[in-house]
Amino acid sequence: MDNNNLETITFGGGCFWCVESCFNMLKGVQSAISGYSGGYKDNPTYEEVCTGETGHAEVVQITYDPAIISYEQLMDVFFFLHDPTQLNRQGNDIGTQYRSVIYYKDDAEKLKAEEAIKTSEASERWTGTYVTELAPFEKFWAAEQYHQGYYNVNPNQPYCSAVVGPKIQKFKKHFGELGMLTDSE
Repeated sequence: MDNNNLETITFGGGCFWCVESCFNMLKGVQSAISGYSGGYKDNPTYEEVCTGETGHAEVVQITYDPAIISYEQLMDVFFFLHDPTQLNRQGNDIGTQYRSVIYYKDDAEKLKAEEAIKTSEASERWTGTYVTELAPFEKFWAAEQYHQGYYNVNPNQPYCSAVVGPKIQKFKKHFGELGMLTDSE
């Protein structure tokens, strides 16, 4: 990848363990880092974010090469990985920290995000009204190190085996055409 042409995107789609694991499998993605955005407290901890009182969402910040994978492809994966019709929750994960949100860096990116929402809604993959929040990007705080690559280290942890693992298998089946990385890469 040409590091001079890399771009970043930050969004939240529920528990960051699910989202981060899948994005890190895609060719063209240099990194997907779990973290927090959208709140008012500097350098929040996981425990603080889990209270819902810091205003942060669990997010993933993706650094990618647009010559290999497009913004639109990333958005398609994003809307596949979570239910954008659930307000402040994903399944049994409930709270504002699990909201569906896209943080945009400028007006052009905001327009692309709006278009991605319209495209996903038109696909009728999800029934109901989309509640995905669009908000200007302000700051990203990387989550604690033990959250990075959490599923890869803890696949047998109960939440991982019940929720993350099946989501990853569904993702692999659906997005194989995006040239997912193999374990040897």
